[in-house]
Amino acid sequence: MANLLELRDISAGYGEAVVLNHVSLALPEGQSLALLGRNGTGKTTLINTIVGLTRRREGSIFLSGQDITRLRPDQRALAGIGWVPQERNIFRSLTVDENITAIATKGPWTMERIYKLFPRLAERRSNMGNQLSGGEQQMLAVGRALALNPRVLLLDEPTEGLAPIIVDELLQALRTIVREEGLAAIIVEQSPRKILPLCDQAIILDRGQVAYQGTSEDLTNAPDILATLLGVAERGAAPAH
Repeated sequence: MANLLELRDISAGYGEAVVLNHVSLALPEGQSLALLGRNGTGKTTLINTIVGLTRRREGSIFLSGQDITRLRPDQRALAGIGWVPQERNIFRSLTVDENITAIATKGPWTMERIYKLFPRLAERRSNMGNQLSGGEQQMLAVGRALALNPRVLLLDEPTEGLAPIIVDELLQALRTIVREEGLAAIIVEQSPRKILPLCDQAIILDRGQVAYQGTSEDLTNAPDILATLLGVAERGAAPAH
């Protein structure tokens, strides 16, 4: 299976600070990757580096074999990099409809398909962005990214701070996107149990380096690695004192 996205020996950060150290990963076409790690290990920096928002020191980034390392963020978006940042970055003074149509490009992800994926947005299509709940704003952020018809979707902690019922709706939508539609994705998530069932592969970052790389199934069945690198206790186990 050909690699859609590939990072080769990437070191990057902000200003003089180097956050990522010689990180490499490969995402095949149609597969999804869970990007895990404790707070401050470089997960968001890795996403930002793919988008083009960090200072790269070493290494290269390829999309379908094309070197995009030196492309601007807007050029990377046009090349097929879809991004849902933690801040969501929706247009708060535009309606839901306008948020989507403002950046939409031709492709399979039409407004109708986005509204079918997120019925809540269809009900609020005339509402301004600042009139939406946090969960609805997150759905709109995902819908906007899909409207660009990307080749790979990057989601930075999409369920953070959301009510459980909204988390369930969002995870079901992501399952449709990556499993049924086969859109390649990298998903940053604090809770491995939420996201591993949706993903084919998993990477754990620790201190800006890849500490684990393998299949999601293997990681799910490796409680020692989950406990050591992520602090995740086995279900039913008593917390350590």
